[in-house]
Amino acid sequence: MLRKLLHYVGKYKLVSILTPAMMIGEVVCEMIIPVLMGEIVDRGVNGGDMSFIVQTGLKMLVVALIGLAFGILGGFFGANAAAGFAKNLRKAEYDSIQKFSFANIDHFSPSGLVTRLTTDVTNMQNAYMMTLRMATRAPVSMIVAMVMSFRINARLASIYLVAVVGLGIFLFIVLSRANRYFHQVFDRYDELNESVQENVSAIRVVKAYVREDHEIDKFTKAAVNIYSMFVKAETTVVTVAPAMMGVVYACIILISWFGAHFVIQETLTTGALMSLLTYCMNILMSLMMLSMIFVMITMSEASAGRINEVLEAKSTITNPVNPIMDVKDGSVDFDHVDFAYSSDAKEPVLKDINIHIDSGESIGIIGGTGSAKTSLVHLIDRLYDVTAGTIRVGGVDVRQYDLDTLREKVSMVLQKNVLFSGTVYDNLRWGDKNATDEECRKACEIACADEFIEKMPDGYNTWIEQGGANVSGGQKQRLCIARAILRKPKVLILDDSTSAVDTATDAKIRKGFATEIPDTTKIVIAQRISSVQHCDRIVVMDDGRINGIGTHEELLKNNAIYREVYESQTGVNAEADFDKLS
Repeated sequence: MLRKLLHYVGKYKLVSILTPAMMIGEVVCEMIIPVLMGEIVDRGVNGGDMSFIVQTGLKMLVVALIGLAFGILGGFFGANAAAGFAKNLRKAEYDSIQKFSFANIDHFSPSGLVTRLTTDVTNMQNAYMMTLRMATRAPVSMIVAMVMSFRINARLASIYLVAVVGLGIFLFIVLSRANRYFHQVFDRYDELNESVQENVSAIRVVKAYVREDHEIDKFTKAAVNIYSMFVKAETTVVTVAPAMMGVVYACIILISWFGAHFVIQETLTTGALMSLLTYCMNILMSLMMLSMIFVMITMSEASAGRINEVLEAKSTITNPVNPIMDVKDGSVDFDHVDFAYSSDAKEPVLKDINIHIDSGESIGIIGGTGSAKTSLVHLIDRLYDVTAGTIRVGGVDVRQYDLDTLREKVSMVLQKNVLFSGTVYDNLRWGDKNATDEECRKACEIACADEFIEKMPDGYNTWIEQGGANVSGGQKQRLCIARAILRKPKVLILDDSTSAVDTATDAKIRKGFATEIPDTTKIVIAQRISSVQHCDRIVVMDDGRINGIGTHEELLKNNAIYREVYESQTGVNAEADFDKLS
């Protein structure tokens, strides 16, 4: 799995190769110094040769400076390689997410995707940096130090060998136990991010209902879950450090004890003993580095799996092999359509839907909560694919169109309107990036957005905060309608997008549609009958089925649900509403 992700190192391969090369150079320099230090003691100090001490000391200084240069370059190259790898990985994830269908996003959840783009990629970056530097330095240092130790005295060096093998077995057991905790901890991060995201996006509601304490408790529980899981993992891993230090001190004591006997017996020089002790520290510190690498790789393995899920996820909606690149007109046909959000659903959300909509016709869709009105229109521009049956736009099955072409010609104002940080013009040009100022103003006139925009301090250059925080719900809806009109669609879908607009403005918008875009097919979902009663036809939805189709007058005569709701909204029967009737 980790190997698959290494493909995203990309153009940072050279610095990725140079980093371990620099680390090897640094290790070689470090291994030379104990040899020179031993010579100083044996030939310089014991022999009273001051000139040799100075000469060898200068050599040690040069070697140390060269090692320092290698270390600095290794750090520089490693930082570039790791940061570049993380950048490529994050971009690849983001690109993959942009291709997701609504079904893919439903599967991962927004908070889970945020964790994968941030925490998980950061873990991979740290692991890659540590692997390039320590994973090269530690084993090379340990092997070279071991070889040098055996060259000096094989019997004393065997103490290292026993210690390394014993610690290696101990590390394997400990890290295997810690691994399962690290795999679980990132799911807890998803819960934490979800709590933060929900709270921040709904902060006005939280304050309006004085629910700050409830949200704090919810966040605290998510944070405590992460804490408890990390404590379990760290409690397991923390035993490594004292075990390592215990072995280090045991080795030093044993080497000092036996080495002293060898020095007395004149089978080992004092300088050689000092070199052995230095190599002892190098070997055991290298082993400690390796333990840190194993911990980081264990953590990154869990992150790698989560990142790989995103990268390998295939969109449930894809372009056909030879897509159609032109939508002839705005006619829409539902031919025995069924739809379910998942393959294992007990029953479909939409059942046997049959509708023919002529190009340029205005269609109202009305029904109770949960009657699948939104699900119906989401199928037209392939935000989801039908489970059974066929939907045709312009006489062609929507699955045969190029996705971008289809969605450019089927413009939708979603139930949850979203504006982005930028000027009014910037937001409008999401509909058409090449739209002129005049075209933007015309679209706003049709959507009745010009009324409030011209009263803003900077007019169409007024800055809109993220999410449209500095405009009202009705203003946001009208800007989103104008943005959709700018696409010059052949089918315009309004999913309850005038709910925050007063009835007078709603009527103006409908009039603008009739006079300015008469050839565009208009599909309007609404709760208010006044918003759809002037449509050419109205579809009444009930429990995922079509309960009735007709004009306002026809439905008043022939459809009980429509008639009773109309009476409730006009004051004739105040107790009737969609949710009670459907």
